[in-house]
Amino acid sequence: MTEVVWDEAPSLQSPLLVVAFEGWFDAGECATGAIQWIIDHYEARRVARIDPEEFFDFQENRPLVEIGEDGERRIRWPSIDAHVIENDFAHDLVVLSGLEPRMRWRTFCESVVEIARDTKCEMVVTLGAMVAGIPHSRPSAVQGSAASAELARRLGLDRPSYQGPTGIIGTLHDALDNADLPVISLRVGVPHYVAGPPNPKGTRALLAEFEKVTGVRTEYADLDASVLEWEQRVSDAVEQDPEIIGYVRQLEEEADRAEATDLPSGDDLAAEFQKFLREERDD
Repeated sequence: MTEVVWDEAPSLQSPLLVVAFEGWFDAGECATGAIQWIIDHYEARRVARIDPEEFFDFQENRPLVEIGEDGERRIRWPSIDAHVIENDFAHDLVVLSGLEPRMRWRTFCESVVEIARDTKCEMVVTLGAMVAGIPHSRPSAVQGSAASAELARRLGLDRPSYQGPTGIIGTLHDALDNADLPVISLRVGVPHYVAGPPNPKGTRALLAEFEKVTGVRTEYADLDASVLEWEQRVSDAVEQDPEIIGYVRQLEEEADRAEATDLPSGDDLAAEFQKFLREERDD
C-alpha cells in the first residue's frame, strides 16, 4: 500500500524534483529555508503528502493542537508535503520538504521515488547544509556531487567519496540511483560557531547554485539585505570575545589561501544540464 496521498495528478512541463528535510543535513535550516523561499515566491500548490503515520515517533515529534479562525480545534501532524510550481521556468518544479523521517527509511524513499515517477520528474536535486570550519565573513561555498560519472563530468560535479554513517538524503540517493532516476546533491557549509537558524547566507548560496546549475530562476538576490544584516549581527557578537576573534581570523586566512578553481559559467552549466536531460528523454 502506498504511503503517498495525492490531492491531484498534475500535468507538468519537464519537471524537476527538489528535496530537503529538516534535521541532520539542514544546518541553519538553509536547505529547508531554500525550499520555503521558492514556495513563498511563486504560486505553489500542494499536490501530495507522505502519510506520517509510518515514519515518525509521535512521542518525539508530537502533533500540535491548534484553534482555527472558526474556533474549531484541530490536530496538526508532522507533514512532508509536495508542492508544484508552474511558471515560465525552463522546468516546472516539484518541491518536497518536511521533517526528516525517523523510521522505515527504505519505505519512505520508495514513496519519494513514487512522487518523482508519477509527476514524470526528469531529475532530482537534493539540498543540504552541514556545519564546517569556515568563517561567516567569506562567501558560502556550495559543493555539488552526482553518483553518475557522466552527469558529474558534464556538470563539473564531484563524485561521492564519503564512507560512514549516512542520513535520509544518502539513503534517498541510493534509492533514486537504483530506480535509474538522475540525481544531484547540492550542499552548503555553515560556520560551526553560528550554526543555528536562520542562516540567510547559506540559503542564498544554495538558491544561487541551484539556479546556476538548472537555469531555473530563484530570485536569490532578494536575500542580499538579509545576508548583510546577518553578517553584521554575527560580526558584532564575535567582536565581544577575543578568543573567537582570533579563531575567526584564522579561518579567514585559511579561506583566503584556498586555491581558486576555474568553474564553468552559469550559462554553460545550465546549457549542459538541458542537453543532458534532452539526451535522457531521447533514450
